[in-house]
Amino acid sequence: MSKRLYRSSLDKQLGGVCGGIAKYFELDPSLVRIGAILLLFVAGTGFLAYLVAWLVIPLDTDH
Repeated sequence: MSKRLYRSSLDKQLGGVCGGIAKYFELDPSLVRIGAILLLFVAGTGFLAYLVAWLVIPLDTDH
């Protein structure tokens, strides 16, 4: 079985994108959320990237 990227249905604050990325890369979800916030303020593209990821990455239906 290959490793797949999903939005988290359990560990989510908004859309589950950061929780899913954290699970995929085996990181702490708080670190991924901090990174997303930094991208939002530093590069200005974080919001757009989050929205695209929210639309493209499927929701994890396995609980």
